[in-house]
Amino acid sequence: MSFFIGLIVFNFFAECVNRSPALVLNNPNFVKKVVFPLETLSWMAIGSALFHLVISFAAWLLFALWIRGTPPWTALWLPMVLLPLMMCTLGFTWFLASLGVFVRDANQAVGLLTSGLMFLSPIFYEALAVPEKFRWLLYLNPLTFPIEQARRVLLDGSAPDPIGYLLYLGAGVVVAWAGLAWFQRTRGGFADVI
Repeated sequence: MSFFIGLIVFNFFAECVNRSPALVLNNPNFVKKVVFPLETLSWMAIGSALFHLVISFAAWLLFALWIRGTPPWTALWLPMVLLPLMMCTLGFTWFLASLGVFVRDANQAVGLLTSGLMFLSPIFYEALAVPEKFRWLLYLNPLTFPIEQARRVLLDGSAPDPIGYLLYLGAGVVVAWAGLAWFQRTRGGFADVI
C-alpha cells in the first residue's frame, strides 16, 4: 500500500511533466490564428493528471478498506499535502512547455529525466532507509516530501509536518511564479518558431 501511494504521486507529476514539452507544439492554431491564453494549456494538463490521481486514490481507498479497514481521519489532509506539489508541477509545466517550442528534443530528454527521478524518489523504499548523512540529498527531490507526507496522512494517521509543509508550499509558489514568468517572457517568440 505504501508503494502504491508513492507511485500515484509520482504518476501525477510524471504525466504533467512528460506532456508539457509538446503542449504548445500540439496546438499551433492557438498560437498563430486565435487570441488564446496559452498558459491555460498547462492548467488543462494538470486537470487531466488530477483526474487520474483521483481515480487512482479511489482504487487505493477501496483496497485499503478491504485490507486495513477505514483509513485514519488524517486522510482528509491529502488535498492540502498535494497542493504544493500541484503548484510546483504547474511551474515545471509552464517552463517545459515554453522550452519544448524552442528545443524540439526536450520531450525525449524529459522522458529520460522523469524515469530517472522515479528511482531517486522514495517510491520503492522509505526515506528513512537512506543513510542519515545522505538523506538531505533525497529531500532536494521535489517528490520526496509529498510522497512521505501522503504516506504519513494515509497510513500513519499523523498530520503533515507543519514546518516542512510551509517550506514546500513556499517553494511551490516560487516555482509556479518562475515558470509562469518564463512562459510569459518567451511566448512572444512562439509564432516565429512554430
